[in-house]
Amino acid sequence: MESTAQTESAAFKEKVRRTVYLDNLSPHVTESVLKTALNQFGTVKSVEFIPNYTESKNIPLCALVEMEHVKQAKAVIAALGEFPFMMSGMPRPVRARPAEVEMFDDRPKPDRIIRCCWLNPNDPAFEVAQKLKQMVRQHAAEASFVLKNQLEEEEKLAKQQRDSLKANYKKYELIDGIIGDGTAQRLVRRYGMKVLDN
Repeated sequence: MESTAQTESAAFKEKVRRTVYLDNLSPHVTESVLKTALNQFGTVKSVEFIPNYTESKNIPLCALVEMEHVKQAKAVIAALGEFPFMMSGMPRPVRARPAEVEMFDDRPKPDRIIRCCWLNPNDPAFEVAQKLKQMVRQHAAEASFVLKNQLEEEEKLAKQQRDSLKANYKKYELIDGIIGDGTAQRLVRRYGMKVLDN
C-alpha cells in the first residue's frame, strides 16, 4: 500500500514538472486554440482551465497545460518569458511559469485529519480570528479594485487597437481600389513617374 502511494506521488510530481501555468489569456481562448499554439513546442497532453469565480466575464483566463515531456514545458516557459505571445485577442500577452502542486485539484491528499470548531467570543484567539477576517475582506476589496482598473485599461487599449486596425484596413481598401481600377497607372502616366513593380 505504501509503495502504491509512493508511486502515485512520484507520478504526480512528474506531471507537475511537465505542466505549465498560463495566465493573462483572452476569454476567447479555447482548448483547441491553446493546443494549436503550444504544439510548436511539443505535444500537449492536456489542458485544464482554472475556473473564474468572479462576476466579470471579461477577466483574463488561466490554464494548466500538461506537455508530454519536461523539456517541452521548459521550452514553453522560456519562449513566453522572452517574447510577447499573443493568443486569440490582443492586448493580452500570455504569461507562463512552472506549475505548482497547490494548483492541482487531483493532487494526493495528505493523511492528516483537520478539525474545525467554533471559537468562543471569550477565547483569546477569537480577536485574532476577527482581525484576520477583516484583513481578508480588505484584501479582497483591494484586489477587486485593482482588477477593475486593469480591465478598464485593457478595454481602452483593445478599443484603440480595433480603431487603428479599422483605419489601416480602410487605407488598404482605398489603395487596393486605386490600383485595381487603373487610377494609379493613369496618375503614373500623367505625371511621368517611375514606379517599381515590387
